[in-house]
Amino acid sequence: MVGGFDSPSPVSLRETVLSPGGRGESGGSPSPLPPGERTVLRSKTGEGESATETRTTCPYCGVGCGVIATREPDGEISVRGDPEHPANFGRLCSKGSALADTIDLEGRLLHPQINGERASWDEALDLVAERFIDTIAEHGPDSVAFYVSGQLLTEDYYAANKLMKGFIGSANIDTNSRLCMASSVAGHRRAFGSDTVPGNYEDLEEADLIVLVGSNLAWCHPVLFQRIMAAKDACPEMRIVTVDPRRTVTTDGADMHLNISPDGDVALFSGLLAWLKKYGKIDEAYVAEHTSGFDAALAASLASLSEVASATGLSETELETFYTLFADTEKTVTVYSQGVNQSACGTDKVNAIINCHLATGRIGRRGMGPFSVTGQPNAMGGREVGGMANMLAAHMEIENRAHRALVQFFWDSPRIAQVPGLKAVDMFKAVASGRIKALWIMGTNPVVSMPNANAVEQALFTCPFVVISDVLEETDTTCLAHVKLPARAWGEKDGTVTNSERRISRQRPFLDMPGEALPDWKIIAEVGRRMGFERSFDWKTPKDVFAEFAALSGVENKGSRDFDISAFDDVTPNGYEKLAPFQWPLAKGAAAGRTRFFTEGRFYTPDKKARFIAVTPPSAKPATAAFMVNTGRVRDHWHTMTRTGKSPRLSQHIAEPFCEIHPEDAMRLGIRTADLVRVENERGSVIVRASVTARQQLGHVFVPMHWNDSYAADARIGKLVSDAVDPVSGQPALKMALAHVRRFKAAWHGFAVTRERPKLDFDYWAAARVNGGWRAEFASADPPAKWESSARAVLGIGAEEELISYQDRRRGDWRFASVRDGILLGVFYASREPVAVARSWASTLLGNDALSAAALLAGRPGGAVEDKGAIICSCFSVGVRQIEAAVANGACLSVDAVGALLKAGTNCGSCRGEIRRIVEKFGTSDDSGANVAQL
Repeated sequence: MVGGFDSPSPVSLRETVLSPGGRGESGGSPSPLPPGERTVLRSKTGEGESATETRTTCPYCGVGCGVIATREPDGEISVRGDPEHPANFGRLCSKGSALADTIDLEGRLLHPQINGERASWDEALDLVAERFIDTIAEHGPDSVAFYVSGQLLTEDYYAANKLMKGFIGSANIDTNSRLCMASSVAGHRRAFGSDTVPGNYEDLEEADLIVLVGSNLAWCHPVLFQRIMAAKDACPEMRIVTVDPRRTVTTDGADMHLNISPDGDVALFSGLLAWLKKYGKIDEAYVAEHTSGFDAALAASLASLSEVASATGLSETELETFYTLFADTEKTVTVYSQGVNQSACGTDKVNAIINCHLATGRIGRRGMGPFSVTGQPNAMGGREVGGMANMLAAHMEIENRAHRALVQFFWDSPRIAQVPGLKAVDMFKAVASGRIKALWIMGTNPVVSMPNANAVEQALFTCPFVVISDVLEETDTTCLAHVKLPARAWGEKDGTVTNSERRISRQRPFLDMPGEALPDWKIIAEVGRRMGFERSFDWKTPKDVFAEFAALSGVENKGSRDFDISAFDDVTPNGYEKLAPFQWPLAKGAAAGRTRFFTEGRFYTPDKKARFIAVTPPSAKPATAAFMVNTGRVRDHWHTMTRTGKSPRLSQHIAEPFCEIHPEDAMRLGIRTADLVRVENERGSVIVRASVTARQQLGHVFVPMHWNDSYAADARIGKLVSDAVDPVSGQPALKMALAHVRRFKAAWHGFAVTRERPKLDFDYWAAARVNGGWRAEFASADPPAKWESSARAVLGIGAEEELISYQDRRRGDWRFASVRDGILLGVFYASREPVAVARSWASTLLGNDALSAAALLAGRPGGAVEDKGAIICSCFSVGVRQIEAAVANGACLSVDAVGALLKAGTNCGSCRGEIRRIVEKFGTSDDSGANVAQL
């Protein structure tokens, strides 16, 4: 027993043999590093003590919501929004509200491992340092790389960047943030001379027009969307326009939806620039005094509405209406996200948007400006510390000799990276080709999230040395590691993050440190020390890292660079602990951070003028029989589900991977709602559930990015995405795969609810948590030899357990249930067609002590028990049938009335768009994906 835990059984997760230099062959006795870091799992507070509250920050999207975590004397944790945090003022979305569901220790990586064998920290860290030293000595600094994550805290990011760029001497450090906002960074730098977000969240509430481009804000940044909708309620004259190839929940709250062709954004805003000039809406004085390059940008723009219409798929009337609205509304904010960034022309999209704001002088003032919202909690923090391959710390430029010299002098480093390193896609190609021979992955799951994911998986499999720092022992990526290093998770981490409005907030720990987990910055520092750089990585606390970074940001700055937090270069431990959220810059001696940039019209280019960028819309794509595959998020899940997959309530809304397809395409292919479909191309295939909806364009499908091999048989949509990237930013075009879609001919379909994780070995399956156990959907092309044997295998029921059964061979129905001493062990339904079972009811059976055998086998509640239908409101577990009934009987004729009666939509507000749709369109056939939730 070490640290309160039995040593895990040795498990070989990879056949490739790694010689660990004579260390850790049989595991050995772990030793803590440093002493006292190893603690017990989760402990109760002392008897009679009161609950403790900790102010921290949500670990999901870039909104950066403040969270209050409350720990009761019995150890129970609850979370709520922080009413004092200026990002959210107490609001949390469904994911943030369910954070307490995700902090258990199931599946946690608690001890270092070498080749799947438990090892001590000294053994693991010595091995990592030695292999990196040896690889660099034999093949040079560029033969090693770090792939890091927007899940890291700023202090972690800074340590990794310092080690790689300043001491290893290579810029081969990139981040999964490359996949979500690199084009925004590149666009900002081209236009402003720096990666500067000009405005803040208050501008969204003060605008008279908000243009949402490529952003399903209602689902991906729900708290921001609710702030906008609250502002619109207070000022009905506010107008919202969405620009998106899909009709999403966000479009339901808009005054106008431009159902644009994919990658039509450059043409849309290029045409807008020409329109503004034609009708005298250019701010000529601003352009002359504060910008350069306008004439070239205008010359490259699309001058005729017919050209723009052809390139965007929009009508000339739609274009004229939108252009007039933009031209006549001074207080305009253009919000853009992944639909803009995740494109082979993403940087041009960003600059086309910025061009229009510069041309009208709508930047740096209240209620106006271009606004990039980031996808990850600390994507902005990673940009600040130079966590990307083409940047240096504190927003300095790797291609700038003076900046390189400044950073090297400050770090007192033996070398500094001279040129940009490999961006994410190129990095994994270099791993595959053998150029990179040692790779350290921190806090991310690239085998699921990267494009051409099968190639990434193969590259890692053949890489001579793979190190992974993570909180989970088994993910799609960790199974390919030679060395696994246990990192601290949200709730245990101590440091800072930066949100989309440049606001730095503290993430504070409120949980005991489990096993031997260490903070990422500490792990990185210990490797640096073992590589011979002891003096430069001798931080004792995260405060030390933060203070060093703050000091670097102020060196030779004096306003010459946008990023400056030198006010904290001598922060005390108490000051760091009590650090309140603030916006940068906050230079030494300043009283407060700046809320907006460029108010005075001074930019960070050599001539202090903003630059217009001449952009050319991409050529029209040739017609093809394949579908255009768009990837993205759903409301209640996050990235690759390693966190949200733990929460039963976050799987109530949508429990399976799915494919949205237009009804006409579905009819042509013989696909019905709830059928299974195979989406495939030369790179791979997935099998997902069909969601037939007119919200999808003809010839296009949407498949979410979240499902991985832990929660589905074959749903990693990243396998199908090509590795095409934006030539300027290196960001992959994750929304533009081409694939064929066809119906998967299943001989039978099944559904089960089990106490233990079900054993699933079928052509298709998807598993999700429910309270007390699991639910699973499954299907195969061939029926099992024996139905009872199949049921026992899924339920994990031995031959000695009695099964209650029902069979109707004529209709093709088979149903089995196992109950022991009044406790349901599991229930299994199978049919030739998708199983007709009340799934939301069945998912509650494990906690029901008054079971009826008839109801179990029928798959429907009996008597007065309510069947809620698919869960729409995750916060209060309100189902679609409850809302429909309230609307149908006249009790509720508005979203607020539904909230007053059922509470739905009154907490995080993420479901209000769906409730509005039910209220307005109850009884129509267009449920835009609700059919998936009802499965």
